[in-house]
Amino acid sequence: QVQLVESGGGLVQAGGSLRLSCAASGSIFTISYMGWYRLAPGKQRELVAAIISGSRTNYADSVKGRFTISRDIAKNAVYLQMNSLKPEDAAVYYCNMKLYNSWGTSDYWGQGTQVTVSS
Repeated sequence: QVQLVESGGGLVQAGGSLRLSCAASGSIFTISYMGWYRLAPGKQRELVAAIISGSRTNYADSVKGRFTISRDIAKNAVYLQMNSLKPEDAAVYYCNMKLYNSWGTSDYWGQGTQVTVSS
């Protein structure tokens, strides 16, 4: 079994910073995709940032230049550094990993962490 545990959300003033962390544990051979998504009330879930095949990064236009995704393969972890936060960044943030283990290739999600940005 694989678990993704997130941390780092919270309340921050506009212009502030937060760093989200997501660590995977369990049976893991390789991780081909690590991403952060967010879901805000009344909106659809959207991709915030992703690391694909270990090197290529992808960002939503709304966060480019403010957010940075990074990973620590040794820890099976992915991070999201969020700077210059805006009220519209408020959402529940979920990490997602596509990984290969003894059961094959599967998609796993974290439990979500709330980010609140006050204006």
